[in-house]
Amino acid sequence: MRNDPDAVLSVFDRIYIINLAHREDRRREMQAELNRVGLSLDHPAVTLFPASFPPDQGDFPTRGARGCFESQLGVHRAILKDGVAHALMLEDDADFAPDFGPLMQAIRDELKGIDWDLLYSVSPLQPRPGDEAIGRHLLRLSPDHTFPLAHFVGFSARFSERAVPYLEAMKARRPGDPEGGPMHVDGAYCWMRAAFSDLTVLGSRQPLAVQRSSRSDIAELRFWDRLPVLRQITAAARRSRIALRLLKRLRGG
Repeated sequence: MRNDPDAVLSVFDRIYIINLAHREDRRREMQAELNRVGLSLDHPAVTLFPASFPPDQGDFPTRGARGCFESQLGVHRAILKDGVAHALMLEDDADFAPDFGPLMQAIRDELKGIDWDLLYSVSPLQPRPGDEAIGRHLLRLSPDHTFPLAHFVGFSARFSERAVPYLEAMKARRPGDPEGGPMHVDGAYCWMRAAFSDLTVLGSRQPLAVQRSSRSDIAELRFWDRLPVLRQITAAARRSRIALRLLKRLRGG
């Protein structure tokens, strides 16, 4: 992989990485991932964003769902405060794909001249009815094309302008509200896209990033995550499994 940060920074003006203050292990792992693409946590275009660590789940499905929702809502507020035109939001458990460099360059070229609002690149996408192919690597997704996860997503300022009041209203409603109540943030984005069908939502056929398997701070830990020595062994095993799954997926297995 070529360490060429221009491919990323020519698409995104700022990179926000959501991280819990006490998770130094994830910061180290994220630093290593950034180094692979010629960036670092010290780069002026990279912002380490403090993640929400709620005391309980509130009205959300889980405590983790609430933390992710509140953290990404905070990133949207930061995008508007910082005056950023296009931003990349990364969860600190995101790993760049093995072919990130050339794939990012190809996507950058296909994005030229497109006024996009959301760029999703987490899981492999196949075109569905209503989607539109853009070059070899991108799809313009219809409002009905839903997607899971949200740990590598690009946003325009226009998207964030709508996201802040929309997500705040959703957070304030009761669970099961017909207009959308507290839920997982990826689901909230799908609701939002249905509400604002004029938004230009793009997805890459092959993911630029995958979710790293990692110990959670907001779910009850198993015994092997509570013991320091076993925790290190488990972390290494998780990284091996996620790499094998990615290779299998990229080979079409």
